[in-house]
Amino acid sequence: MYKSAKTLLLAGVAGLAAFCLPAMAQDAPETGPMSFFVTSAGLGDGANLGGLEGADAHCQQLAEAVGAGDLTWAAYLSTQGEGAVNARDRIGSGPWFNANGALIAANVDELHTEGVNINPETAIDETGAAVPFIADEPAENAPPIEHDMLTGSQEDGTAFAEGDDMTCGNWTSNGEGAAMLGHHDRRGRQEGINSWNAAHPSRGCSQDNLVATGGAGRFYCFATNLDLAAVKE
Repeated sequence: MYKSAKTLLLAGVAGLAAFCLPAMAQDAPETGPMSFFVTSAGLGDGANLGGLEGADAHCQQLAEAVGAGDLTWAAYLSTQGEGAVNARDRIGSGPWFNANGALIAANVDELHTEGVNINPETAIDETGAAVPFIADEPAENAPPIEHDMLTGSQEDGTAFAEGDDMTCGNWTSNGEGAAMLGHHDRRGRQEGINSWNAAHPSRGCSQDNLVATGGAGRFYCFATNLDLAAVKE
């Protein structure tokens, strides 16, 4: 009798798990208001963004310009050293949608998987414009590639240990140092999918160095307080 009861209990747990998994997968709607974008421009001073505060303010200003200033915006950037900050810990819990309403990721864990919906078509700026990327067949007079995004982060969204500079002096340097960059198009010189948040370090921290590596000082912005319940209504 004990064995039968145990079998029934296990079967019930398995059935409950099977029932819950689809529900969890459907937590985030397929479309929603903008809560993610690539900055339409950097600050023009290389990787000197005025620290995290300056980068966040830039995200907020760009969002306000397109009518999304009612949300609180944060730059996807990590810092190093004492009081190091993980980019993944400062962007809220999701979900995140681009300017066209497409779902980027339902939550932080999904954001840091290969299945995240970040590619040349979805990683657009706050106005809905595409960011110059590595095309399969580049058009004549195509704009310079700007697929390098400042992140200072490892692939899981965490900060690098203190040591080699991967954040351009915690986003205060436009000279010495380096910054970890991600590829918004997930394309590069190496075969396979390049990481959207940790593809390679920059040559330096100046604007010229960022441009030379294939960027322009752009970075990712995420809304930290999107109300999922309001999205579903």
